Amino acid sequence: MPDPTDGAPRVGQRASRSREITRRDIELFTAISGDRNPLHYDEAFAAATRFGGIVVQGGVTTAVLNAVVAEDLPGPGSVFLQLDLRFLAPVRPGDVITGSVEVTSARIDKPITELAVRVTRDDTVVAVEGTAVCWTARPQPTAAPARDGTTISSATQRATPAGHGAGSPSTT
Repeated sequence: MPDPTDGAPRVGQRASRSREITRRDIELFTAISGDRNPLHYDEAFAAATRFGGIVVQGGVTTAVLNAVVAEDLPGPGSVFLQLDLRFLAPVRPGDVITGSVEVTSARIDKPITELAVRVTRDDTVVAVEGTAVCWTARPQPTAAPARDGTTISSATQRATPAGHGAGSPSTT
């Protein structure tokens, strides 16, 4: 019987990705979100605030976490079920940010992983930190016909006569 944790995230695993933030990122995020806050566009307005200059939308800042989760850890097929984030410092165009995740809990009965998440600027200032819960979709097993006309389901390894479906695996 295969190990149910084979390839599954393990507590303590870490992954990260970095990218430079540009003014174009602000424009693209505005196009999809409609967020036209003057903090993101108006130099004079932004300079007169406690931020002292243009800041990037939070969605642009945290998007690097989406990439880490979907591409690295837990990996392809993963989506957020819950995010709890604290925005601690602004990110500006020209900053290089690094999104980092660390597995704090991983269920073996379901593809659910809990993570500590963080976005850090290139000057080592933590811009965002918090927690996330992710679910990772796995492709459903497919049935393959055997040489004798039976069908073997990779989910159950149970043989059934041709034309008689193996049924669906149960979930609890």
